[in-house]
Amino acid sequence: METINWKVEGMTCSNCALSVTKFLEKEGMKNVKVNPIDGDVHFEIVELDDLQQKNLTKGIESLGYFVVDERMQAQNNPEKRPMNRYLRYLLICLPFTLVLMLHMIPGLDIHWLMNPWIQLALCIPVYLTGMYFFGRSAWKSLGSGSPNMNVLITIGATAAFLYSLIGTLIGQGDQFLFYETAAAIITLVFLGNYLEDLSVNSTQRELNKLAKSQKIMANMIAFDDEHQEQVFLVENVHLKSGDLILIKNGEQVPADAKILWGEGSVNEAIITGESMPVEKKAKDKIIGGSLLTAGMVKAQVTASADQSVLANILNLVKKAQGDKPPVQHMADRISAIFVPIVLGIALLTFVLNYFILDAFTPALMRSIAVLVIACPCAMGLATPAAIAVGLGRAAKNGILFRNAKSLEAFKTITQVVFDKTGTLTTGAFKIGQYEAIGLDDNEFRIIAYSLEKYSNHPIASCISKTWKDKVDIKWAKIEEIKGKGMHGITKSGDEYWAGSYAIANSLTAADQHNVYILKNGALAGWIDVQDTTRAEAKSVIDYLHSKKISTILLSGDRKANCDLLARDLGIDTVIAEKTPEEKLAIVSELNAKAPTAMVGDGINDAPALAKATIGISLSDASQVAMQTADVVLMNHGLKNLPLALGLGKHTLITIKENLFWAFAYNIIAIPVAAFGFLTPAFGALIMGLSDVVLAINSLRLFVKKTT
Repeated sequence: METINWKVEGMTCSNCALSVTKFLEKEGMKNVKVNPIDGDVHFEIVELDDLQQKNLTKGIESLGYFVVDERMQAQNNPEKRPMNRYLRYLLICLPFTLVLMLHMIPGLDIHWLMNPWIQLALCIPVYLTGMYFFGRSAWKSLGSGSPNMNVLITIGATAAFLYSLIGTLIGQGDQFLFYETAAAIITLVFLGNYLEDLSVNSTQRELNKLAKSQKIMANMIAFDDEHQEQVFLVENVHLKSGDLILIKNGEQVPADAKILWGEGSVNEAIITGESMPVEKKAKDKIIGGSLLTAGMVKAQVTASADQSVLANILNLVKKAQGDKPPVQHMADRISAIFVPIVLGIALLTFVLNYFILDAFTPALMRSIAVLVIACPCAMGLATPAAIAVGLGRAAKNGILFRNAKSLEAFKTITQVVFDKTGTLTTGAFKIGQYEAIGLDDNEFRIIAYSLEKYSNHPIASCISKTWKDKVDIKWAKIEEIKGKGMHGITKSGDEYWAGSYAIANSLTAADQHNVYILKNGALAGWIDVQDTTRAEAKSVIDYLHSKKISTILLSGDRKANCDLLARDLGIDTVIAEKTPEEKLAIVSELNAKAPTAMVGDGINDAPALAKATIGISLSDASQVAMQTADVVLMNHGLKNLPLALGLGKHTLITIKENLFWAFAYNIIAIPVAAFGFLTPAFGALIMGLSDVVLAINSLRLFVKKTT
């Protein structure tokens, strides 16, 4: 399946997002995710041809929204940023509305303003502007079967305008002057939407910083006809894999690359959250968006801008922002029927007030107040606003959530399962002791190197790097057997193994070694390696215990090694010497008893990571483990695990606070308006500010203590 990423403008609330989602799902798109905050739309399709793209774009635009091609926009206007659309409409409407409101200032002699025809002339530009924006959107949303909040604004403003217009036409305008009400509703809703845009967009600030880091200038190296090196500036978006670049002291790394010449210190805080510079030399990889704080290097680009680590992080977080945890589903169901319910309440308000008060005008004003004060946006934005901040802060600190469901799942976690090698330990092994049996030392090393160089396991990598040799065995067949080790057969038919005690248990009783070498079914020797515990492992385990979360060490390593590590770190339970299949079964069993998080980094951890309530992987893990995990820690270690747990829980708390405010606001505001305690204009202002309250509450996540 191909994943399509679009930007859609014109969405103002969750009902808008719901309309787009329903349309795309009706057209056969899969895994549709629509984020009403920033307009990001993601969906999957087998193949999107030009005709399908045109039809989908046309369909979305028929709903009242607009599909933006960001790449074309960036090329045409790389520096120019358009004025906020709500601010533009606000500036058009505000002068006329202010003049209409002058009669409310005590002591001001403005008899001329009481002329209904003058008020009509002042109101028409505001009303037409409002109908151009709110009216069109309302009409199209009704046509799609998902009425949005603009329906309420349109009906409220139109009722006040037509009521005043009828009075003007029949010559009783002085008794029907509510032009300022219609104008105030439209203008104040534009003001509220503008304030909402400012506050909600600020929730994206950390991601915006990451996005800006993607677009920089690069020093590209080329060679002239005389093979002389030439350096010239290009935008990094034009770099492709294989290009040569020069990075100077203090410059930002323009793309993922591999150093060919030179060395320097690189600050990778933008990716890992770690501000301490990392020393890099020839053959080391550097990440686009990081900063060369010292030195100068020449490097070869390994990934284009849209395939870089930073780009993938942004895409991952944006997709997660479009996701919805289960807690939001009830709010979505209510939002879907909210507008028809409010229309019914407004009609009932008018009828009851008309018969009780025996007056048409107050009844109409109260029903209009009900229409404009009701706010489905608050319920729709409760989750996206909090998730945007939570995921933005997480991304800034090198924590990537693959989906929003993981945020909610953190609240229930009562036990964390850790893999050993590469997770609690550094995986930076060095060879300790070894013994060759029946072979000379050099032949033994060549066999071990020839087998282990095909494995990504940390122990295998240690052996292959330490004993790297120009001479190696040419295999007719070589494969990695999970839970056992590397198995190779030469062209002459000799069979070799390099693996755990599982391959040598019938040949020796000595089970304390890390790697056993077999030749044609006979024990040819063993190798012991030494590993070191991660510096942060002890503090992370202590933190989990302080939160009443039990810890479990689940490893394929020998029990003696696991027991020793568990004692040093204070881990509650040890389960050792397990194959990937057994790990999967154990995690399934643990999960059935209580919600479980699994932290691992190897290929053999992938099934267990997928089965756990939450799978957590490290950034230096195998690609399989990273793709399987729900959360990836980008700081090459465990130190941000407490922050990930805390952000998950506190983001959910913020979502619940937002939903409480959204429901409480509507439950209180609608009856207050129905009983005549609010004017329509004041109701319109409060409606706009209700979303600002949600955004401000969500922004607290940026500074809130979560651990």
